[in-house]
Amino acid sequence: MKNSIKSLILLSMASLAALAFQPPVQEANEDGFKYRTVDNTAFKEGEKLTFRVHYGFINAAKVTMKIDASQTSVSKRKVYKSTVEGQTFKSFDWAFKVRDKFESWIDVKSMAPLRYAKAVREDNYRDKDYAIYMHGSKKLKNTEGTLTIPSYTQDIASALYYARNLDLENAKTGTSFPIDIYLDNTVYKLSFKVIGKETIKSDIGRVRCIKLQPKLVVYRVFKGDDDMTIWVSDDANKIPIRIKSAIKVGSIKVDLTKYSGLKNSFSSKVKK
Repeated sequence: MKNSIKSLILLSMASLAALAFQPPVQEANEDGFKYRTVDNTAFKEGEKLTFRVHYGFINAAKVTMKIDASQTSVSKRKVYKSTVEGQTFKSFDWAFKVRDKFESWIDVKSMAPLRYAKAVREDNYRDKDYAIYMHGSKKLKNTEGTLTIPSYTQDIASALYYARNLDLENAKTGTSFPIDIYLDNTVYKLSFKVIGKETIKSDIGRVRCIKLQPKLVVYRVFKGDDDMTIWVSDDANKIPIRIKSAIKVGSIKVDLTKYSGLKNSFSSKVKK
């Protein structure tokens, strides 16, 4: 039971994570590296998304994703500060208490993270991480040392914002998008593919969606690496509307319940 709840909170934040951090290493100097250019057409400063996590029929937790109201700088580069937080409801803390927070500083020009921080509190378990990305030298410095990474590796708090700027609306069914994810001193070579389009009835109304199937990092509670479906709005925002996954005991569902600060018109929401 506890492993299931832990995984559903982490997975909700990974697909679509409150303590103070002090950088353990100096910021990287990569003035000579020419970053790629990714036009951000999907989100803006001040966006906030709130989700409810269901474990079977139980409302177990809440996840919030937000972008700070103003840009800041890392290593003289403009960044968006993204924060993903997950916490179990107080009525569910008796089963497994979660207070997790993932932060990423995303380069405005390239949509690549420059800095990452994690604070995890799960029952009596505590864990922190802090990382500096050096995309030009394909290195990452974290609390454990130096790790070799592919350039433009993402993390839990930046991956979804990057993915929202891919051309999902015009992608053919079966099109696969690779993505490298850093988590806990490991880089996972993952991907997600477009599996179609569907209009669904959600907590915020009927929404036309693009259906995606990510490749998962399989935990003990999940049946396989392709047992998840994500529905994102079929418009320029591409915000996640629903996430569903089968697990070995039951299922989980994550539903969008509130949204604010969208960059574009929510044109995929069906009018009554």
